[in-house]
Amino acid sequence: MSVCRKYHVIITVSVTISLFLTGCFEDKTTQCQRLIQVVNAGNSLIDQNKGQQVITSLQLSKDLEAISSSLAELNLTDPNLKEFQSGFIKVFQNLSQAIATAGKALGAAKLAEASPTGKEKIKKARTEIDTALTNAATTTGKESDTLVEELNKYCNQSE
Repeated sequence: MSVCRKYHVIITVSVTISLFLTGCFEDKTTQCQRLIQVVNAGNSLIDQNKGQQVITSLQLSKDLEAISSSLAELNLTDPNLKEFQSGFIKVFQNLSQAIATAGKALGAAKLAEASPTGKEKIKKARTEIDTALTNAATTTGKESDTLVEELNKYCNQSE
């Protein structure tokens, strides 16, 4: 009987430990949800602040950098989700830089005087704004759309 009790205790302890350990590790679905939540927060910031003024643009740039940092801190274990994480970090960093460039150029244009030199500054600022935002929309925007689509496919697959 003593041997039987030992095995019973060992089995009980083993099952308890294994349940505890599996409870500590997140599954793919939970990791997907955390990643999607942060990405959605970043996209929401962009949608809310479209077409805003200089101060708002510069703040949006800082907020997108914070989203990049939040993405980096997710501690994902799934290798595919880590790739998506890296891609989204790059996307939000690129958007942040483009918006900061456009915001600074807009600020410079607002400070330009009504003179030939001021008009030249405005023209230069307009070009910088167009270039920064067009590049962000075409390259980074497409990359983001592709990542979102692939992430949704991956996260909706059965485990």
